[in-house]
Amino acid sequence: MSIQNVRLEVMQFLEKNIDSFVENYLIPVEKIWQPSDLLPDSEKETFLEDVTELRELAKELPYDFWVVLVGDTITEEALPTYESWLMDVEGVNQKTPTGDNGWAKWLRHWTGEENRHGDLLNKYLYLSGRVNMREVEMTTHHLINDGFDPGTDRDPYKNFVFTSFQELATYISHNRVAQLAKKFGDHKLSKICKLIAGDEMRHHHAYSEFVNRIFKVDPSEMMLAFQYMMKKKITMPAHLIRESGESIGTAFEKFSESAQRIGVYTALDYVDILEKLNVKWEIDKITNLTDEAEKARDYLLKLPERMTRIAERMVVPAEEKIFKWVQPALVK
Repeated sequence: MSIQNVRLEVMQFLEKNIDSFVENYLIPVEKIWQPSDLLPDSEKETFLEDVTELRELAKELPYDFWVVLVGDTITEEALPTYESWLMDVEGVNQKTPTGDNGWAKWLRHWTGEENRHGDLLNKYLYLSGRVNMREVEMTTHHLINDGFDPGTDRDPYKNFVFTSFQELATYISHNRVAQLAKKFGDHKLSKICKLIAGDEMRHHHAYSEFVNRIFKVDPSEMMLAFQYMMKKKITMPAHLIRESGESIGTAFEKFSESAQRIGVYTALDYVDILEKLNVKWEIDKITNLTDEAEKARDYLLKLPERMTRIAERMVVPAEEKIFKWVQPALVK
């Protein structure tokens, strides 16, 4: 049987439990928080006072913080690209004789939860008074237009490695932003980012469980897919980000430098995620591997140490880069 047909069989095997995945890792619409729960209520007479308070607290947050928050927001708002990519994965069918298959149901429900993140952060940025919203909107528009290619093709194994990694990376980023907001006294923004981080962690647990179950039924091919993604390197969803009038991808390096400068997401975090996935999937204990997959496992187990040496030698520029998205820091 071809590798592709085996993957389809595995996807159909996992799909039998899709309702339990939705129940265990996602939250019903009526029970989960919504953006309006966390922002000034426009129906209240105190709305303008609450917005004024939000804007005053925003003045205390440093420039690189705003760059990272904007970058995180744009990444979340490019959700249509991510959903369309995942809907094209082998084994996901939007149309069958009986309607969507289980995987399409999972992706729609996952998308519904993720959609709240960009919605909430966008409204916060708009109210803050610290951000050039038209520039932010143009960058988001460009990012959706420019597309998204994580190098996974339509392979579900590679795609689930990517989503397992990326959901944990976004958890780290949002959680660190929450910690920084709290440090600077903005407890409401801290709560916003903490809640978003919580969603990302739940989603990470779901996608990493998909991989874990694939390892149990097709260990060699899953190991080779994991190795492939780590050799290729996991690209961030916003790696093609650009400012207005610039070429594709030109803003990503500057954005990454801001994130590393304030410790929101660093090269060592990338290594730490790989180590966590190795432990979570018990890579060192998996048996019944082909010779090629054994070599792949050895590579994966040695990779964190090699990458740590590289990460520790990296030098991040100390100077802040000015973006069109963010107004210059206010003078007190």
